[in-house]
Parts: sequence; C-alpha cells; structure tokens
Amino acid sequence: MRALEDLTYERRREFLEKHRLPEELPVVSFRTEASVSPAVLATLSHVAHAELPMVASAGESTKLPVVMPLGAAMAACAQLLQVRYGEKSDGLVTCRDAEVPGSIVVRPKRKLDHAWMVYSSLNDDLTEGDAAQ
Repeated sequence: MRALEDLTYERRREFLEKHRLPEELPVVSFRTEASVSPAVLATLSHVAHAELPMVASAGESTKLPVVMPLGAAMAACAQLLQVRYGEKSDGLVTCRDAEVPGSIVVRPKRKLDHAWMVYSSLNDDLTEGDAAQ
C-alpha cells in the first residue's frame, strides 16, 4: 500500500523537494500528449492475449486474443485528467509530471499516448515514429 501512496502528487512533490537533482547530472525528460480526437476514441486498438489458466487443461496455459482499445483508453483517461486536474497528459502521466524539474525536456509535436511507449505501431509509414525502433 505504501508503494501506491508514493505515487501521489503530494509524495512526488515531497520527494523532489528533499532530493534535488545535482546540477552536474544532465537529466532528459521525454513527455508526450495523447490525442483525444473522436477518431482516436473510436478506432485505435491493439490485440493482446489474455492468459486463462483456469480454462487450461493438464497445467497448460490457454491464451485468448482480446481486442484492447489502448489508444481509445488512453484518450479517455487523458480527457478525464484534463477535466479533473486541468492538465494535458499521455493518458496516464500528466505532461507537467513527466517533466522533471531542472531537466532538459523533449516535447514532441506529434500526439503520442502512454501506450505508444510500450507497443509498436501497426502503421507501416516509415516517416512516422515507432516505439519499436
């Protein structure tokens, strides 16, 4: 439970106040912002696999493909964070919180949600960034 409490805004602020970054240590923050367009909410998805050990026989795991609308979920979460806190986000982390005080901040112009950092794109356009690269 303490680990979850450490993720709160208050604890983060307290930690950063107590543990300032050394000036001689270069730190880079990379922050992204989710697109909250209706198209994103309606169309983006990623196929994942849910492991169902209860259904498996003889100790084997059974995997079932599940469509997880990660882009849509990130967009919905980004909208919630915008409404609740007045902060833009990648759907999980607010832009302000992704920027470590005193760091060099990279702010891409392209809208990229938090899931982009984890899953490779289904887009084959080589001019667009892909987290798998």
